[in-house]
Amino acid sequence: MQIGMIGLGRMGANMTRRLTRGGHQCVVYDRNAETVDGLAKEGPTGAHSLAEVVEKLSAPRAVWIMLPSGAPTEETVVALSKLLSAGDAIIDGGNSFYKDDVRRCAMLKPAGIYYLDAGTSGGVWGLERGYCMMIGGDQSAAQRLDPIFATLAPGPGEIPKTPGREKMKSTAEHGYLYCGASGAGHFVKMIHNGIEYGLMQAYAEGFDIMRGANSDNLPVGLSYDLNLADIAELWRRGSVISSWLLDLTAIALAGDGKLDAYSGFVEDSGEGRWTIAAALEEGVSAEVLSTALYTRFRSRQEHTFAEKVLSAMRKGFGGHVERPPAVKMKQGL
Repeated sequence: MQIGMIGLGRMGANMTRRLTRGGHQCVVYDRNAETVDGLAKEGPTGAHSLAEVVEKLSAPRAVWIMLPSGAPTEETVVALSKLLSAGDAIIDGGNSFYKDDVRRCAMLKPAGIYYLDAGTSGGVWGLERGYCMMIGGDQSAAQRLDPIFATLAPGPGEIPKTPGREKMKSTAEHGYLYCGASGAGHFVKMIHNGIEYGLMQAYAEGFDIMRGANSDNLPVGLSYDLNLADIAELWRRGSVISSWLLDLTAIALAGDGKLDAYSGFVEDSGEGRWTIAAALEEGVSAEVLSTALYTRFRSRQEHTFAEKVLSAMRKGFGGHVERPPAVKMKQGL
């Protein structure tokens, strides 16, 4: 299939590469012309404006936006709405707020332009591992673009089928799923990220407690000098708490057992906040996720080893690098 890719950052460029390897024809655009030209050397067709992207695609067109949420995505959707035609589709693969998806879908509907929200997880590892996608919007448009989602997704791989699902037919086992009407994809991805906060916080606190097990304040005979790198590696093998996040923790500790390269200043993407807001609107208790979010806020004032573990995991899956101290002070953080 043909598809336009807008935004060639950490994920957009690798998603383009995965699609190209899968036989799809990609037309790419980024405001950095050098980035476009560099990626074009690998097979995709470069474009140096949104209008040029649309011109180089055949109807019905599909344009995937992989930009930061908020103004960059909003402005691009508005600009594309003036260039696309009825039957074309815009896919927002970034971390947009699901209520914005509902509004944008309604805005584009009179022009006959489809709007799909595709919550995308996979980070900087997605090129090889594939991307887990949660899709919302018009179901017929999602079905038309199924070859795109199927190529980006990891596929069933070697993961055994879940007992009880033998007769169920779903793309979930391939790593992508149509979740429902407009906003549903980003809503599910929002909750995914909220859960991610809680899981990361649990690992971080656990390793911090083990690190403190040799404290001078502990009674004689009740302190332990534990090898955290070995314990992380141990838990990867047969433990009930094994996960990709633990894999990333093990990688970080193997490289630097004290994580001295990290200060423990932990950012949040915003989706943790939206998750808690949704819980409040629904009247659902979310103690763990709320605490994990507030801990990230506190980490920007004082840091612990637990926050260093969080920073290491964030760099591992998303390539997120801590902001330097001068920037933090300048922004009042």
